[in-house]
Amino acid sequence: MMRILVVGDIVGSPGRSLLKQALPALRRKHEIDYCIANVENAAGGFGLTKNTCDEILDAGVDCLTTGNHVWDKKEILDFIDLIPQLLRPANYPPDQPGAGSFVGRGRLSGHPIATLNLSGRVFMGGAIDDPFRRASAEVERLKRETDVIIVDFHAEATSEKTALGYHLDGQVSAVLGTHTHVPTCDQRILPGGTAYCTDIGMTGPYDSVIGVTTEAILRRFLTGMPTRFETAKGDPRFAAVMVEVDPRGGRALSVERMLLGPKDL
Repeated sequence: MMRILVVGDIVGSPGRSLLKQALPALRRKHEIDYCIANVENAAGGFGLTKNTCDEILDAGVDCLTTGNHVWDKKEILDFIDLIPQLLRPANYPPDQPGAGSFVGRGRLSGHPIATLNLSGRVFMGGAIDDPFRRASAEVERLKRETDVIIVDFHAEATSEKTALGYHLDGQVSAVLGTHTHVPTCDQRILPGGTAYCTDIGMTGPYDSVIGVTTEAILRRFLTGMPTRFETAKGDPRFAAVMVEVDPRGGRALSVERMLLGPKDL
């Protein structure tokens, strides 16, 4: 049995600070073998810089996933191809830089662990290929290296996330949703042995509107005028899902959702 921790969207410096506080303690307490985190909002709430990328890797994260904000900081174009464990969704156009999957090894077990990053299409916009067919093709390829496959599905619609979970049930170890910044309490193991949760939630400030200061969002709704968004700071929480996996076949044995504040740590 191995334990894999998947951290929900890290938002700005509050999210990064709490990650650095939480991850070493959780690794010790739960004997975490591998850690994946969504980092597309890690730099000031929008995008990723090289410094924030290095900070998160130094904190102990093994693989970094992203989504629709991946290109918000243009400097990522200079380094995404140099860091194989930094992903963008695999169903983005193939001529975009970066890769959509990565195979690393557990820190305790040494077992190969694959991460597959996908984007939904419903309400997301952009030139995005079919995540269902792309998922099937990627999983078939990754299974040549390992049966332990974790999918970060960065998507808006609950129905699309749930459908992908059932589409991949029995083929991957977990399908875990990101993007909405709101944790859902539907974590479960699907009939075929795949762990599922619609959205892990945000690792960042919850005294906010999905990570942004409430004043800025209210001005936008009340006036309809463009408003500068700033990352909030209050009530930081660490959102993650821990999945226990049998490496012999990749079946999930249990799934646990976490939402922890500084006092919990």
